[in-house]
Amino acid sequence: MNLNSAVLHNSLQYDDLKHATETINREIETLEILKNNLDGTLSEALDLLQNAKGRVIVTGMGKSGHIGRKMAATFASTGTVSFFVHPAEASHGDLGMIADDDVIIAISYSGESKELSDILIYAKRHNIPLIAITRNPESALGKNATLVLKLPDNGEACPLGLAPTSSTTATIVLGDVLAIDLMERRGFSAADFRQRHPGGKLGAILCRVTDIMHKGNEMPLIDETADMQKALLVMTEKMLGCVGIINNSGDLVGIITDGDLRRWMSPSLITERVENVMTKNPKVIGPDALIVDAVNMMNNTGRGITNLFVVENNKPVGLIHIHDCLKAGVA
Repeated sequence: MNLNSAVLHNSLQYDDLKHATETINREIETLEILKNNLDGTLSEALDLLQNAKGRVIVTGMGKSGHIGRKMAATFASTGTVSFFVHPAEASHGDLGMIADDDVIIAISYSGESKELSDILIYAKRHNIPLIAITRNPESALGKNATLVLKLPDNGEACPLGLAPTSSTTATIVLGDVLAIDLMERRGFSAADFRQRHPGGKLGAILCRVTDIMHKGNEMPLIDETADMQKALLVMTEKMLGCVGIINNSGDLVGIITDGDLRRWMSPSLITERVENVMTKNPKVIGPDALIVDAVNMMNNTGRGITNLFVVENNKPVGLIHIHDCLKAGVA
């Protein structure tokens, strides 16, 4: 690259970063306006959504439709039964997908999307609550809505002021606000979230220890009065790299691992009592803990461990191995 080419390249890089920063700043500015203008109408909209006996129907045309699909998907995955209805398809039979006990969210930045007219008429005829998301409350959409969530009238980040950019960002954020507020109102938990995301990494991360732990006869357990010969036999039989030590009450009081055997290796080891070899008060976890918490505990013990006994009221109810976590896709 010669000097002139290098200068031109650097100049283009500068312009790219300058325009990128301007775009981001313009969209942040729009979000600030959205945040500062939130009012009681938001709570009214949330009341309608939370109290709906039916579903939340989201609709919109063009870019608003793309956002509407995302909004419906976010609702559905966070505890609000929802789906998207395309306004053009609604005019050709899909209006029948909307029931009288549903709530409609209609999105149109201008509020004048002609394709929404049949849905507006249908909602009026059947007394279906309709929440409008638009910048213009005086538009056809705004005037025919039960209530309006107003978008900032701050123009677009597009240098031509035409391509939906700032407006679509504000709409996406407003949809997230509705979904998150509904989650908070309903006390939607990580367990609820997992039920809706059973596959992939999210499903694995949200699995609980009880879902993968070894239970019952699979657990390597011996009494604290036993000798190491018994411990070695149980460890070999169960093949989990450890054995748990319990007292007369069935409480877990210690653990012996492969590492303990290496540290104690001597001709007299086999005759030692397990209570002399075991690690007392081992790290344990509860059955309702997330697998990711078990992995963090195993990795953050200083020297690292590969097993955790699962206990309830000091009684062992299971055992989790790092390999189980790997198979579940977490470790």
